[in-house]
This record gives sequence, structure tokens and C-alpha cells, in this order.
Amino acid sequence: MNAVVLDRFGGPEELSFRTIPTPEVGENDVLVRVEYAGVGSWDAAEREGDYDGVFGVPSSFPYVLGWDAAGTIAAVGDGVDRFAVGDRVYAATTPVPRGGTYTEYAVVEAQHVAHLPERMPVAQAGALGWDALTALSGVDLLDLQPGATLMVFGASGGIGHLAVQIARHRRLRVLAVASGDDGVALARGLGADATADGRREDVVAAASAFAPEGLDAALVTVGGPTTEAALGTVKESGRIAWPYGVHPALSTSPRAAVSYYNGDRSSTAMDRLNAIIEAGGLQVHVDRTFPLAEARDAHLALREHYVGKLALRIA
Repeated sequence: MNAVVLDRFGGPEELSFRTIPTPEVGENDVLVRVEYAGVGSWDAAEREGDYDGVFGVPSSFPYVLGWDAAGTIAAVGDGVDRFAVGDRVYAATTPVPRGGTYTEYAVVEAQHVAHLPERMPVAQAGALGWDALTALSGVDLLDLQPGATLMVFGASGGIGHLAVQIARHRRLRVLAVASGDDGVALARGLGADATADGRREDVVAAASAFAPEGLDAALVTVGGPTTEAALGTVKESGRIAWPYGVHPALSTSPRAAVSYYNGDRSSTAMDRLNAIIEAGGLQVHVDRTFPLAEARDAHLALREHYVGKLALRIA
């Protein structure tokens, strides 16, 4: 099968397009014929070797990146009864130990695969899984009642633009702090009640105008001084959701409690996500799509300004 692989960790130039063996399917796995795969900022960190050994398994080469995918089931393990060959699915996987999704065929544990809702185009679903589940877990963690005020900081990014939509589906009032005119336009188009450009506007003033008595909560997808200043507008009784991996880390403690978390990839969480999709409450904004053979260009694009997600077209 065709794949993009690493023979050693390093920069985008280490990504190589070539043929490798199709992976074997384990008892509790499915084999997905990948049509689209997401490209995330964490892919670049992994490409550099930052995740080497963190999964408890020694890294081996050739190493295939890619955490998100969508396509069709090509084979199922003997212990799998939720899926059949031909099912349309999306997945939230990890490259270790089975291999990633920058490839024509990917092996994924069945528990991290979900049927693709008819409302979700496969080109969007390829970049859906991890960011959407992280956004959903964050909104769940905050446990807000309809009408509560939520600031999504980084609202034009992968997690952020999905969190805006999930929050609006929950009937929350959303202040979206985005990046650039295109990011602000995206957040506004997705239903944010108010927006602010985190690069150019006074976010503290925007938050104070949006919730004069203080915000009920915040979901943070990017750290830094502007973030920390903005978090001062969250009520002392409020909550802040901070996914693990968001950097830079806080240098001071806000008055509201900060809860660090990982996205829930269970089949139950994926079912909840599908319910939101089927209700028309979610779409993935894919800024740019690259052919699989141009994965290097996709990784270079990670260094540039973009909104939403980047993706690879496999088939």
C-alpha cells in the first residue's frame, strides 16, 4: 500500500512517500480503507520525536503518522461485531503501536471507530475525531446550563471551532476568541454570540462587555499572556477546561479552578458526538487539503496561519 513514512525523526523533509506492507488486522481491530486523514499540530511534534516512548512502546521505523481518518471498512477482526466490510466510518487512533493514518489502509482498534453519519462529508470526517472529541469532553467537563457564558479561546483552531459549535448546540452563550479576520469570520459564521481577534483586540475588554458580572467558564486551546489575562474575567466560582498538550502552560493561577483533561475516545463518547452531528450541530472547517504524496507541504502549512483543520486526501 502507499503511505507516507518516517525512517527517522526530524523535519518535514524526513517524510517519504512510498510503498509499505499492508498492516495485519488483530482480533479487536478493523482495517480502514482511508480516504481522508487529518493533519494536526501534534503530528509535527511527533515527527520531531517528541512522543518517542510516551506510549510505552519503543518507536520503530518505518513510522507512519496520523491520528484521524475516515473511509470504508475493508476487513474486521474475529472479535469485532459492531462493524462489517463496507461500512463508512471515521476513527480517532494513535500511530503507536498499529501505525497511523497517512496511508491507504490503517488498522484501528474497533472501540475507537464510529459509523459515519450521513450528514458528515467524508472529506470533513477525516479531520474530525480527536479534535471533536476533545472539544466535546471539554464542554462536558464544564457542565454548564443553557444560557451560561463560555469563552472559547482559540476558537478558529481545530478544537476551538468545534467547541463553539458544540457549545451552541448546548444553548450556551459563546464568546469566541479567534485569530485573524478569517478566524473571526469563521467563529461568527459558526454561531458565536460575540467574537474578538486575540491578536489585535483587547480580549479582556471584550469579555467584560460580553459578561459584565464575569464569565461562567472558559475552554482554552492556546496559552500565553493574552490567554492568562482573559482568564481573569472568569468568575471565581467558574471553571476553566484546559486540554493536556495546550501550551504554553499557565505561569500564574487564575481565580477560577482549572481542570486539565484528555479527550474521551470511548464508543459512548463517539455516539454522543454522532448525535450532535446528526442533529445538524457540527461541521468541520477544512482550510486546505493535500494529496497524500504532498504530506511534506501539509506539514509546512502547519507553520503558517490557517483556520480550522488541514487534511490529506488519500483516495
